[in-house]
Amino acid sequence: MSTDSAQQLPAGSVVAVIVTRHRRELLAESLKVIASQTRLPDHLVVVDNGPDQSAEDVVADCSIPSTYIASQRNLGGAGGFALGMLTALSLGAEWVWLGDDDGRPADEHALETLLDVATKRRLAAVSPVVVNIDTPDKLAFPMRRGLTWKRRVSELGEGDFLPGIASLFNGALFRASTLDVVGVPDYRLFFRGDEVEIHRRVVRSGLPFGTTLRTRFLHPDGSAEFKPMLGGRFHAQDPSDANKRYYTYRNRGYLMSQPGMRKIGALEIARFGLYFVGQKRDPKAFKEWLRLVRQGQREQFFRR
Repeated sequence: MSTDSAQQLPAGSVVAVIVTRHRRELLAESLKVIASQTRLPDHLVVVDNGPDQSAEDVVADCSIPSTYIASQRNLGGAGGFALGMLTALSLGAEWVWLGDDDGRPADEHALETLLDVATKRRLAAVSPVVVNIDTPDKLAFPMRRGLTWKRRVSELGEGDFLPGIASLFNGALFRASTLDVVGVPDYRLFFRGDEVEIHRRVVRSGLPFGTTLRTRFLHPDGSAEFKPMLGGRFHAQDPSDANKRYYTYRNRGYLMSQPGMRKIGALEIARFGLYFVGQKRDPKAFKEWLRLVRQGQREQFFRR
């Protein structure tokens, strides 16, 4: 671990937390935007899951006082954010601002806007709209509103705030006191599903949160793996990569067995059965989905 000269953080301090692995150029682009904010973070924490291709010099080039943590074990997104968030809290952060190395705020007012919305609405956490980095009028991930799934920003409505809906890692801002209640990501999930698990905890806590439409966070498109069914009323997540499928379905099995998500979980078999057998016509894929879901339900979090 390397840390800039220690100093006490000011009242209302914001610590930005970024998790990276083997993406030095993307990290540099992200840090460039973070360092240009009209309201600068008071400190930056970067957790590097791939120190064999160290990004320490990239972090050192950033003008924001920083802590660089080189993890000799790949902690995944879940473990990386958990370590980074706990580090931010240990430094005295009153707000924790999260981001990935492959995403970045869409403008220099992002943090200022998030703080303004969170303060005025007394929110425990607030997210920007996460949009496609190549086509910013499209969402990076489809968002459910009522019975349909939305794929464009223009479909989200005329207001500037969506209560009870958030993407809690990509540009999300948390109060430190919120993390006292909901905790940090579950390291066992490693990759995929960790954000959904934090969302579940925030919902169950009863704390107020949501998404502001006043600012955006750019992220590579992730909507392609969400396959629409029945005219877009339902979606089934079907990643093209075998590794992503393993962690997505295994972790989903665990999540759907947790309090607050069991009613949704009861519908999963019908929904994915319809997708794999009825739409994709691949019973073997459905059998594999069932195996991985059961593995997650049994909390058998083995790495591939």
